[in-house]
Amino acid sequence: MNLTMLNPEQRKAAETLDGPVLILAGAGSGKTRALTYRVANLIDHGVNPYSILALTFTNKAAKEMKERIIQLVGDQAEDAWISTFHSTCARILRRDIEKIGYTRNFVIYDDDDQKALLKEILKTLNIDDKFIPVQEVKSKIGDAKNKLMDADEWFRQSSRDRRNQMIHDIMYTYQERLKALNALDFDDLLIKTLELLANHPPVLESYRNRFLYVMVDEYQDTNTAQYELIRLLTQKSRNLCVVGDDDQSIYRFRGATIENILHFEDQFENCSVIRLE
Repeated sequence: MNLTMLNPEQRKAAETLDGPVLILAGAGSGKTRALTYRVANLIDHGVNPYSILALTFTNKAAKEMKERIIQLVGDQAEDAWISTFHSTCARILRRDIEKIGYTRNFVIYDDDDQKALLKEILKTLNIDDKFIPVQEVKSKIGDAKNKLMDADEWFRQSSRDRRNQMIHDIMYTYQERLKALNALDFDDLLIKTLELLANHPPVLESYRNRFLYVMVDEYQDTNTAQYELIRLLTQKSRNLCVVGDDDQSIYRFRGATIENILHFEDQFENCSVIRLE
């Protein structure tokens, strides 16, 4: 592995291995390259790949990153967890979800499954889907979960009128039905992982001891639930490196909050800041 292939700022990013690191990078600045070399450099410095967790937003980005790292340091990189937030959470839950009242063969609902269940609930509650469209309530459920709000908290923060009371009832029934069906929706993968880690300290401790180095790509697109997961996992080691563009947030519609990257230096003290121009 030859770090002279990198420009000075990319090299600094690849060589700053310990403590909180914020890499600010716009499009075309070589951020993926810097992140890839950083993972490879950790392994080159004797860090067990088993102790490395790199989180991305798409399976394509995760696959690309892993392939690049393997090119740099060989097949040992296979032991690193390089995947999306949701895939990582699904792996954690498949091991320990029984601790929060589900079985390991839980089903993950896609958009069509969610809509079908919501239609059924609207019918059961005698609510006209022209008055409260399925897509609207589905979006509100996702937004609430991304902000770590259950149905009651969502209602408390709403205008608390008759319509919102009905949406609350749909949201509450929806979650009850999912539990009865041993099913999770996409957002639940994060929410239930947080529930597991927060309520079962030995499980949290085991992952803190395992993932000694955590990296997050496209950090500007993280939401509240994702931030909380990262915070929990890195509270002990403090070895967190995030890469993002503080000028954009393309996932805001999914609950992403640009404040996560803007306030990173306040939330993680003594952090190194590197700008890839």
